[in-house]
Amino acid sequence: GVISTFVSYVAKMATRRFEPSLGASGAIMTVLAAVCTKMPEAKLAIIFLPMFTFTAGNALKAIIAFDTAGLALGWRLFDHAAHLGGALFGMWYVTYGHELIWKNREPLVKAWHEMRTKNTGKGGGGRSN
Repeated sequence: GVISTFVSYVAKMATRRFEPSLGASGAIMTVLAAVCTKMPEAKLAIIFLPMFTFTAGNALKAIIAFDTAGLALGWRLFDHAAHLGGALFGMWYVTYGHELIWKNREPLVKAWHEMRTKNTGKGGGGRSN
């Protein structure tokens, strides 16, 4: 949500359209793009048209094309920049971000545990084993 709202405000500053943005749809787009990137061959359907199915990868491409056109043509119905920012962040997270974040968390976790064990030895309210 934070990334999609940031992209939305950058686009609004660039186009000098200062309209409010909620950011919820950009956050939902992040999750949708992450799932579609993780499972591109999953079959999807629109609830009102269940007889038409399509893959998650094709759905993501169509949504990105729609929002890119909306941003380029200046459509104001949706916050297209927030949707694109969310989609790109979701795709980046599944492709690279998860590995970068979880592999590099070890030093932070070690520092946290060292800090906790130092405090428990000084009568800081830690539990005894």
